[in-house]
Amino acid sequence: MKLEKTTNRSRLATKGESIRRYDDACGTAHGLELLGERWALFVVRELMLGPRRFSDLRGDLPGLSANVLTQRLIELEARGIIEKTTLPPPANVQVYGLTPWGYEAEIIVKELGRWAARSPAHDPNLPISPVSIMLSMRTLLVPERAKGLDFVVGFRFGSLAFRGHVRNGEIAITREEPKDAAAIFTGTAPGLGAYVHGKVPPAELEPAGLLKAEGDPELISLFPILFELPVKVGAEG
Repeated sequence: MKLEKTTNRSRLATKGESIRRYDDACGTAHGLELLGERWALFVVRELMLGPRRFSDLRGDLPGLSANVLTQRLIELEARGIIEKTTLPPPANVQVYGLTPWGYEAEIIVKELGRWAARSPAHDPNLPISPVSIMLSMRTLLVPERAKGLDFVVGFRFGSLAFRGHVRNGEIAITREEPKDAAAIFTGTAPGLGAYVHGKVPPAELEPAGLLKAEGDPELISLFPILFELPVKVGAEG
């Protein structure tokens, strides 16, 4: 076992990797070795809906310094979780995206978020990124309420656009222009959170520049009903 551990550590060292080790064979322990560094899971979360530029990641993670972001990207790439690519012309921009194995971490992001949202100390009014609010909808949709529905909605946050397709009791969200949307929501991620999870009507959010809704009024009224926050610990019954 010691020989195997030494070999494994040497392999990581040759890649410039500095991995925190717990010397525990449990998969949970190794999961924390892979994603437990400060900000690592946030970086993975922000890449769940497609590759992004360094500046995009910095913009949506304002508490993360450029130096720490650089280090996390290096580590996550060395671990096979993310990869660097260059967009084709005319963009010719380097972006960071998840590997196929990296995308499998979505269940961790979703279930950790669902579990932690039950904490009485969780504050839903804190800042949230566009990708995070999109993932929250994938996590908190109540399948029974969406059963039999089939429609497309769009979301715009500045230059960032998403398309949400509710069908078969699920919502599929992709990062693209929602050209076929029956309703479009434009504004901020906190504004969308107040509408979807706080059930605040867009008419009350629009004057403050938080969220504007356009399109089918019936769909705009229906949409937030499809989602439900988990019950806080101690509030059951």
